[in-house]
Amino acid sequence: MDTTDTKLRSVLADVLGLKPGQTEAFTTETGLFGDLPELDSMAVAGLLTEMEDRLDIVIDEDEIDGDLFETYGSLLAFARAKLAGA
Repeated sequence: MDTTDTKLRSVLADVLGLKPGQTEAFTTETGLFGDLPELDSMAVAGLLTEMEDRLDIVIDEDEIDGDLFETYGSLLAFARAKLAGA
């Protein structure tokens, strides 16, 4: 796990109130929106805000779509791309 991966797992655990250790089991294929009952439309805004704060990134509204929250891997790839300045 790299720093981005660790921080993202922490954000998900904190914002969604997941059980201790639950995010450590996430793989790139782990489903998020629609698979985690804690991640509903109300939680998305809080998750994005925490990602911005903890990863020191800015997420524009036009970057947010359903694919972003499909899997843990898609969210992690997005976070890494934002940090790389893509």
